[in-house]
Amino acid sequence: MQQTVELDEAYEVDGVPVSALLSVERKNRYGSVPGLDDEELADPAELEREVILQEWGPVLALPVKGRKSGILPAVDESGGVDWGAFGTVDFERTMPEFDKARYKADVLREQLKGVVIIMSIVSERLPGRAKYLVLKYLKMGSIELEHIGHPDMAALARLFLRARSLREEIRVLEEASEARRRWRLERFLAEV
Repeated sequence: MQQTVELDEAYEVDGVPVSALLSVERKNRYGSVPGLDDEELADPAELEREVILQEWGPVLALPVKGRKSGILPAVDESGGVDWGAFGTVDFERTMPEFDKARYKADVLREQLKGVVIIMSIVSERLPGRAKYLVLKYLKMGSIELEHIGHPDMAALARLFLRARSLREEIRVLEEASEARRRWRLERFLAEV
């Protein structure tokens, strides 16, 4: 499955083609209707639920004497039953809790991939080893971004700083996620 990577306009470089590893995110994969916004169209999953409810509604409305299975289906607000493998209470019980910090770190990692791809393309346009020296001085704080006059070198420096900040954000988010996981585990073990 391909991920969609969004880059800020400030980090785009003129003359650099879009990587083949990036994909365009489409809002409606089933097409659209002329004259209607995509928000006005019904969701395909919603249409499928309506058809299933229409076909199986009378059967599902029949009274039931008792349960014969330990696996309970998930029931939504409208009374619809999801008997799929992921709609059971057993799956929800064994599924780990959603970790927002780890998810955000994954999204930032995808953005970092895109930045690194563009950095490699811009780096190839700069001959010699001087680019590494400039990046070293930039990293040490000896020079600022405004001091770089060559447009490709300035673009590489901007991308380098963006990649550094993304790596730092990812590191902080992963540490927070790990600390929260440990805290939950310690709390669970203390209760047992």
